[in-house]
Amino acid sequence: MCGDCVEKEYPNRGNICLENGSFLLNFTGCAVCGKRDFMLITNKSLKEEDGEEIVTYDHLCQNCHHVVARHEYTFSIMDEFQIYVHAESSPVLGASRHLLWAALL
Repeated sequence: MCGDCVEKEYPNRGNICLENGSFLLNFTGCAVCGKRDFMLITNKSLKEEDGEEIVTYDHLCQNCHHVVARHEYTFSIMDEFQIYVHAESSPVLGASRHLLWAALL
């Protein structure tokens, strides 16, 4: 995680829960190349463990490929709900444990 790429390390982001996005309000720009652009998602992996999907991925500067943040979240289904837990300490996304329940249709 690169604290030099963000305005504030571990921001309080309220109830924002981002599966593939970035909390760009906190991203000041790449500490290596100085550009403020969208980030690439790389090294995305998915593994199943005890009925949960564990997803990990990295956010990289799209210009110089500097690693801005590494992320991990879990996804599972309980009864008729999808459960998404983003338990993370990321300078970009903030320190949080977000739990999102969504009813299956």
